[in-house]
Amino acid sequence: MNVNVNKGYKAYKKGLICEPDSKHRKQYAENTVFEEEGGEICGAGLMHYCLNPLDTLDYYPLIDSNGNMSEFTEVEALEQPVTDDGKKYAARKLKIGVKLSLPAFIKASFNFLWEKCSIDEQDSRVTAASGYNSKLVASGNDSKLVASGNDSKLAASGYNSQLAASGDDSKLAASGDYSQLAASGYNSKLAASGNNSKLAASGYNSKLAASGNDSQLAASGYNSKLAASGNNSKLAASGYNSKLAASGNHSKLAASGNHSKLAASGYNSQLAASGNHSKLAASGNHSKLAASGYNSQLAASGDDSKLAASGNDSIAAGIGINNIAKASKGSWIVLAEWKYDKKKNTYIPVCVKSVQIDGEKIKEDTFYRLKNGEFVEV
Repeated sequence: MNVNVNKGYKAYKKGLICEPDSKHRKQYAENTVFEEEGGEICGAGLMHYCLNPLDTLDYYPLIDSNGNMSEFTEVEALEQPVTDDGKKYAARKLKIGVKLSLPAFIKASFNFLWEKCSIDEQDSRVTAASGYNSKLVASGNDSKLVASGNDSKLAASGYNSQLAASGDDSKLAASGDYSQLAASGYNSKLAASGNNSKLAASGYNSKLAASGNDSQLAASGYNSKLAASGNNSKLAASGYNSKLAASGNHSKLAASGNHSKLAASGYNSQLAASGNHSKLAASGNHSKLAASGYNSQLAASGDDSKLAASGNDSIAAGIGINNIAKASKGSWIVLAEWKYDKKKNTYIPVCVKSVQIDGEKIKEDTFYRLKNGEFVEV
């Protein structure tokens, strides 16, 4: 894969504001060129971006402390950029492109992973099969396998392996670290157990599973299923009726298709959905859930979680300790109040209450918590 390092993606706070710390704040604008005086790769004087859209989530949260989704744009460095890790790039002169919607961000993430997972079939290390029902197995490091026939099976246990299958009903499995898997056929199945694996599937009904930390999974087909058990995993799905599940801590899940379902059990997880009728559930503490589509349902049982529903006719329910929630006018929030019971030596629920956002007594787009049985602004 020949990568153009001058083009990439940049993340911001709401309003296209870059604020990496309390001492630095910069306002950006779409379709505008910005210029700095230069400096160190991680210091002032340079503007930063990532080639991989999903990597921007390592520097800006998917959902911020106010329940707002971070914003993203395409960027182009107008000089030779610098990098010290091949992940984050920086330049003194940067052109900011158009702002990306969540669906566009997910699509860009998928396209990047798909291209990165592609294999040069002319490479001498490639094992290729074009027939139906082919089986390819490689146990060595740096192996590359390609199958274009239906019902193919590919397995690689070595590090840095790459597997690509374009036929229907293909199955791909890699246990080595840094593996890359891509499948474009319907009903494909992809599994990776190594850390930092990347999985991309464009066919309908695809299944992607990763157990290693820092894995990235992206699916563009309808009814796809993505599951990650490692910490710091990123899952993105653009097709309708997709299902995303993450059990590791600090995971990020994003879905743009209607009727998507997102579930996270790890601490500090972030779930964002822009499609209508989406369902988001988080059981870990300090989770953040945001949905902008109509008729969405958000539920959190972990402590100190935040729920934000900006779509119409939605429900945001936080039943954990110190949960806060906000929603659009006409939508509902549900919160629980907990008190410490000295006799039982634990927190117990003392009140669970729901209210519809009327825009007057209960304001829209405003966080509330339950205190002494009443909704109070945070």
